[in-house]
Amino acid sequence: MKPRNQFRLLASLAAAIGAFAAVAPAAGAETPAPGYSQFAGCPSPKTENPAVTACLRSDITGGKIKIGNKTVPISKPMTLSGGTELEGANFVYNSKGGLSPTKLEVPGGVIGLTGLDWLVNFLGIEQLKLYAEAQLAGVPQVLGAENIRLPIKVHLINPALGNNCYIGSNSNPIVLNLITGTTSPPAPAKPITGKSPEYSFDPTLIILHGNNGVFVDNTFSAPGASGCQLTLFGFIPVGLNSVVNSTSGLPAPAGTNETVQNYNLELVEAGLVYP
Repeated sequence: MKPRNQFRLLASLAAAIGAFAAVAPAAGAETPAPGYSQFAGCPSPKTENPAVTACLRSDITGGKIKIGNKTVPISKPMTLSGGTELEGANFVYNSKGGLSPTKLEVPGGVIGLTGLDWLVNFLGIEQLKLYAEAQLAGVPQVLGAENIRLPIKVHLINPALGNNCYIGSNSNPIVLNLITGTTSPPAPAKPITGKSPEYSFDPTLIILHGNNGVFVDNTFSAPGASGCQLTLFGFIPVGLNSVVNSTSGLPAPAGTNETVQNYNLELVEAGLVYP
């Protein structure tokens, strides 16, 4: 069987991929066998979740995500690790898995996000920086080896925004429909095309690798910001949702957003990770 076909067969048991699940993590984490340490986020079918059949790890190595009129480069690696239950029904993970908490710097900082120029008088250079952290906001689904549905929410991190400033939520997520083919977006977007990974197979560890793939999507919508609140003088709350939305072009309908994600993927049978 060709590596690509092997990947498609195994992927039918692995209901997840890549950058960035609402399924509760299993308690504890067993140590993987030698050679499989990268799959530590996969629950053991022996001691954590008997329904787990496959373990996977996906590393997003670069790219970008544009939401509204703000574009954030994927300047740091992001990792999704876990496992899939029987017949790929759920993506699950233990305390070492899930989506890595990766803070990506947003160009323009908090002033670019809010348009509040006067903040420069109250915040230092480091405090003016803004970070975005993608978090899973639902259960990822694999609709094919190169067709992934990934629900996320984006935490906007800066002292001036409070601790709960988000774009998207568990009840109203940003749903990325990631493909390696060509998209069919609504206007004004034009189709963009990804790239299938280069597949290889490790016959010693029985690990399937997919390297240098590119996922794309410009068909998703994004809700408005929520929970953004500045506290003046330590006790006067000032809501910033409308300011963030106005300056950032939110909520943003389908056809105005875009993501490109460079990724590598590893997939293996759970029984090999936890013999």
